[in-house]
Amino acid sequence: MSPHDEPTAQQLIESVREWMERDLLAGTPGRLHFHTRVAINVLAMVERELELGPQQAADHAARLAALGVTDDAALAAAIRSGEIVDDPDSAAAVRDAVLDSVRDKLRVANPKYLSDDPA
Repeated sequence: MSPHDEPTAQQLIESVREWMERDLLAGTPGRLHFHTRVAINVLAMVERELELGPQQAADHAARLAALGVTDDAALAAAIRSGEIVDDPDSAAAVRDAVLDSVRDKLRVANPKYLSDDPA
């Protein structure tokens, strides 16, 4: 339950992004066109993070817990020390967890980079 009425933050961002794409972008020359395109991309990233972020955070925490670490710094330290990748099964679990985290980041930053992504 949110204390805020509609439109939501996500809806507001979407509205501004769509206005910029439909109305503003076509009428802007040169450098301003470029900066408008950058702003559209930033707003699209924020939209995706608002939509996907909570589930991605829960998934990331579950992946770390399954590896027996509390955060990314602890995972990096365990990898560096060799304690978490001593056997092939552990190494595969770490690889899969890191790949899943990278995929999640790309789903927010630029999903086009995941055109062959099965998920």
